Amino acid sequence: MAATPRSMPTAFIFLLCITTAAVGFDVPSLTFSEGFSHLFGNDNLIRSADGRSARLSLNRYSGSGFISSDLYDHGFFSASIKLPSDYTAGVVVAFYTSNGDIHPWTHDELDFEFLGNVREKDWRIQTNVFGNGSNTRGREERYLVPFDPTQEAHRYSILWTPDTIIFYIDDIPIREVVRTDDMGGEFPAKPMSVYATIWDGSAWATSYGRIKIDYKYEPYVAHFSDLALIGCRVDPIQQVDSADRCAEAVEELMSTDYAILT
Repeated sequence: MAATPRSMPTAFIFLLCITTAAVGFDVPSLTFSEGFSHLFGNDNLIRSADGRSARLSLNRYSGSGFISSDLYDHGFFSASIKLPSDYTAGVVVAFYTSNGDIHPWTHDELDFEFLGNVREKDWRIQTNVFGNGSNTRGREERYLVPFDPTQEAHRYSILWTPDTIIFYIDDIPIREVVRTDDMGGEFPAKPMSVYATIWDGSAWATSYGRIKIDYKYEPYVAHFSDLALIGCRVDPIQQVDSADRCAEAVEELMSTDYAILT
């Protein structure tokens, strides 16, 4: 499926017909403190007592977010997410990888963005792929999903290998980007951190910015659980020869069941 710019019609995805055939991935989860740290939002980030889940909220004063404690040289990153309910126009919840803080002009990024909506409308989920700062390849694809993501948590995963990127919803692949020679350096290749955020995207998120956030419905709350970070960890300060050091881990990653599409 070709990349879909924001001005193009929404892409549709129907998962229900194949969910019965899908086999869940056996992916170990970790506690918040084992893999993440607070990014912004002060008290708008609340961890559960057992550290296995976290709640991000948005109010008129601030959004919130957390970030992985390490960078990753490729990997599989996953979270079960329950989105804010009721009127959520203008609200953006994101689960993504990026190195924009280290490479602001040549950054790589892989996104799940959940675009809020008005009541009784289908939710739109957007995926993005950025490589080496390029805005010409792998951009937005938007999907309507055949479930209400505010009623219960669904699992969203990103696989990133040197040759392939796959986005999954509930362990079902919805988008694949395969590296080609034409891409050159525009395929994401530099170590990235993993992020989760909630913020005010009124300028573009709902009906391309025509419907804004309404803070009389605050706080907007997103729940994250089943956090998984599988890949070769790279120290944010000492990124020396990560490709050579991580070669074995990347090879193992590419042989997993979630890295192979039948």
